[in-house]
Amino acid sequence: MKRRTATLSLSLLGFALLTGCNDAPESDGGPYRVVATVGMIADIVREIAGPLAEVDGLIGEGVDPHLYKPTAADVKAMQAADLVFYNGLLLEGKMTDILVKLASSGKPVHAVTEGIAGDAGYVLSGEDDHHDPHVWMDVKGWIAATRVVEEALVAYDAPNAAAYQANAATYRARLETLDQYAKTSIASIPEAQRVLVTAHDAFQYLSRAYGIEVRGIQGMSTESEAGVKDIETLVSFLVERKIPAVFVESSISDKNVRALLEGTAAKGHNVVIGGELYSDAMGATGTYEGTYLGMIDHNITTITRALGGTAPEKGLNGMLSPAH
Repeated sequence: MKRRTATLSLSLLGFALLTGCNDAPESDGGPYRVVATVGMIADIVREIAGPLAEVDGLIGEGVDPHLYKPTAADVKAMQAADLVFYNGLLLEGKMTDILVKLASSGKPVHAVTEGIAGDAGYVLSGEDDHHDPHVWMDVKGWIAATRVVEEALVAYDAPNAAAYQANAATYRARLETLDQYAKTSIASIPEAQRVLVTAHDAFQYLSRAYGIEVRGIQGMSTESEAGVKDIETLVSFLVERKIPAVFVESSISDKNVRALLEGTAAKGHNVVIGGELYSDAMGATGTYEGTYLGMIDHNITTITRALGGTAPEKGLNGMLSPAH
């Protein structure tokens, strides 16, 4: 799908309202409570806050945030939290009204993408002009998110500013190493095969950052539907380019991807499923893949190896699960 950059329509989320509420209640000396909408955000908050905060993520592994409807328990958790973090580019579209109401009540509510909001050349949009929320697919984009989290935690809990700043600096150094690993690994894929075909269009930031062509069967949001023509077009593309592998996603049905395999086989070209990628959700809680760093390490390693590039079987840090 063709991509173009666009400025953010911040009024869609009441952005000024959401970012203007930074007054914190008095601390009782124990860990304060933070709620994050998705696991990728919760993970970076945990890395930076350390033991000073209890962090809960609302949308777990294998769950599609585009379609997720907040429960009464979710609303109560956000109301009880001291701080709330969310994506900010309509990833959690069904939560928008709740987030605006929370912010209007005086609770600190932060969009982690606010650090790139003013950069019209960074945020991608689709043909429908909706902003692409999948910023975490570019490690540099998620490094920008860590700065928003760091600043929010420092503003909320100034006495522990040094701890947050030190944690953030250490974590960003690890992310810089991950970013370089992604560049080197993807570059090792033979150029003719450097094409990523997945269930939905969640990898455009990865495409731009690491130099790999990306095709998604569905649009940016899984609320969009893939038609027969979409499948046929991708089948012809795979056959013509002799692409060896396509990929399924952990939070999305593999039905459309398997239709690609059937279509290419009917035309005499054997395409395999190169692996399962994490797109809108991380891996299982308590695993390496259940962290942001592990999620991206898994994706990059899986893509690289399936498309003929060079990457260690267990990834950058030698921690990927054997099945990956």
